[in-house]
Amino acid sequence: MSDLYFGTDLFSQLDRLQQQMAGLFGGFPSSIRSGRFGAFPQINIGSTDDSIEIIAFVPGVDPAKIDVSIDKGLLSISGERESAQPEASGDDSRTYAQERFVGAFRRAIELPQHADPDKVTARYTNGCLTVSIGKRETSKPRSVTVQ
Repeated sequence: MSDLYFGTDLFSQLDRLQQQMAGLFGGFPSSIRSGRFGAFPQINIGSTDDSIEIIAFVPGVDPAKIDVSIDKGLLSISGERESAQPEASGDDSRTYAQERFVGAFRRAIELPQHADPDKVTARYTNGCLTVSIGKRETSKPRSVTVQ
């Protein structure tokens, strides 16, 4: 039996390495299922027979400051979340931890070929932005009668 000793927690080092690798390769979307770990806003993507449904969780963002656009098969959601904290007065204020994202953001999602960019609706309710993108008629399931 070997007496190997690691001066640090090996699992935390492996976790840190995995997060760094995800940061290196997570910058560009490769498909509708791609996403970066820890990206803001977090999104859910689903599909019905008639549409592709994308829900972006953007609590604390003014809906007037959210921009949704589609260009060349990419859905882009961008905006800015301002700080909810009042400005600190004086130099004696210190922040010990800040987990809430503040600032400008942008998420780009590659859409499938059957998405119709002319059939897009977006609505904001209770901190959730729901974007519905219709599917092209040729891609919808249909029944064929056998003769």
